Amino acid sequence: MTLHRPIRVLIAKPGLDGHDKGAKVVAQALRDAGCEVIYTGLHKTIDEIVQVAIQEDVDVVGLSILSGAHLPLTEQLVKRLRERGLDDVIVVVGGNIPHRDRPKLLALGAAAVFPTGSRLEDIVAFIAERGERH
Repeated sequence: MTLHRPIRVLIAKPGLDGHDKGAKVVAQALRDAGCEVIYTGLHKTIDEIVQVAIQEDVDVVGLSILSGAHLPLTEQLVKRLRERGLDDVIVVVGGNIPHRDRPKLLALGAAAVFPTGSRLEDIVAFIAERGERH
């Protein structure tokens, strides 16, 4: 018999961004879909996010970024996760992401990008599919 635990998702708000309504809506949708969701709250550093990811043994880290700093923040997060040996943690990025930056985020190590206005069903489906393989 194989026991499967729920997918554990960390929703994080890095940097100075002070708006978290979208992050909370996504977190609720993931909870409703059966994921265990940990929300960091506002104004977290990349190191704080990585520490929570380790402590909570998460499968996915979702960055919610509205500040325009999505490229350096994603790059820093992926680098720190890899330095800590968390190569299997899936990183997704959402928020105010210009279309032209999507390929850059994927090249930096994000598994998916969900700009503002993305359908909750698409976010949940992606995390459910990728998290199940984790």
